[in-house]
Amino acid sequence: MRTDAHGNIVTGATLRALELYERALDGFLAWSGDSRTDALLAVEEAPGFTMGHAMVALLHMVGRDPTWLPVARASLARLRELPQTERERSYAAAIATGLTGDFEGIRSLIGGIAKRYPRDLLALAMAHTLDYLLGDTRAQRDRVAAALPAWSRADHGYHGVLAMHAFGLEETGEYDRAEETAFAVLDLAPANLRAHHARAHVLEMQGRTAEGVRWMEERLAHWDRPGASGTHVWWHLSLYHLDLGDAKRALEIYDARLADEGAGVSELIDASALLWRLKLRGTTLGERWTRLADRWAPRAEHAFCAFSDVHAMLAFVGAGRRDLQQRLLRTQRRRLALGGTNEEMIRNVGLPAAEALAAFGRGDYARAAERLRWLPDVSHRLGGSHAQRGILGLTLREALKRRPRTLLPQLGFLQRASWQTSSGVHTLQPVSASSAA
Repeated sequence: MRTDAHGNIVTGATLRALELYERALDGFLAWSGDSRTDALLAVEEAPGFTMGHAMVALLHMVGRDPTWLPVARASLARLRELPQTERERSYAAAIATGLTGDFEGIRSLIGGIAKRYPRDLLALAMAHTLDYLLGDTRAQRDRVAAALPAWSRADHGYHGVLAMHAFGLEETGEYDRAEETAFAVLDLAPANLRAHHARAHVLEMQGRTAEGVRWMEERLAHWDRPGASGTHVWWHLSLYHLDLGDAKRALEIYDARLADEGAGVSELIDASALLWRLKLRGTTLGERWTRLADRWAPRAEHAFCAFSDVHAMLAFVGAGRRDLQQRLLRTQRRRLALGGTNEEMIRNVGLPAAEALAAFGRGDYARAAERLRWLPDVSHRLGGSHAQRGILGLTLREALKRRPRTLLPQLGFLQRASWQTSSGVHTLQPVSASSAA
């Protein structure tokens, strides 16, 4: 019976299939290559490879794209037909739970595997990803920290574990440790894009934007690559330029790197987030909104991920597409009756945020502010990062500027940095209603 690179038994694997499996996992950890394709090649090479099918299912479940779910279901069906170890049976149970829409449930089960088998890198990486999708910043840090004693610098994949830890440290505000850890990763693996991403967040959150531009441009050859991961790091670079007042350069990045007609959900999210920030700054965007809304339109009735819904609504409002705005809102309201993790996300944040954005688009800034005013405190339930969720604070600030002056919400709960940077987050000092105005 074969084992993977970290000593875990893998049923039904050939040497070539295991090589493809490890390549897929390495790519996922370093944000490089094409992990989904490599995983599919692994099970094509060895149809009885149990963990290969588990990997295929998981990689097609954690991308915010419901059009990938049929592949995950087919992989689970095949997995159930195969001989399994206790660990592999745990994967099958977790995947089945996730396919019901219970992402809290799959996170608990996958996290349990990672805890029992701290050298199961797939479980650790997937649990960390689910922590991110559910906005649990403390778990992003603590889960990887708990596994680190089982790893050493000599281990294959160690740089990937450290890169996950760097991001968890950053999201919990431990910026110095996060930066130190990201540098340690880059010493081991200069092209680890996760580590570049973690430091990009640190620089943004600390307002070190000029340094960020210099560093990213100096290391361009290490992180500039096709696909969603490279696009997302370009998005971070565009935020630095916005913070420095260079909307022109940010828009150039959009046109060159984010306007790809064939892009997936991750790239669409970045495109919406950048154009909206430019819109709030008064930048003329021409037909870009129309083209972006057209790209989002086939997803207006998914309501699969509240985080995606919010970014779709940004595009629909930017383009003035009230038909698509109403279609998305109707779908979200129907989704509330179905239960599952996304139902909670929609109810608590997704629907209020989408309604606020629609109100903003029709010029009802008082209504937009009223719907947005409580969301910064609970926006973590959308998932994503602090920097991404900051779009809500930025929109609230703009709605307050544009509202009738007689309608002044009480804003003591807001964070000052909600409008200091393109991210819209960072510090913990409360501001008064008068200073916010």
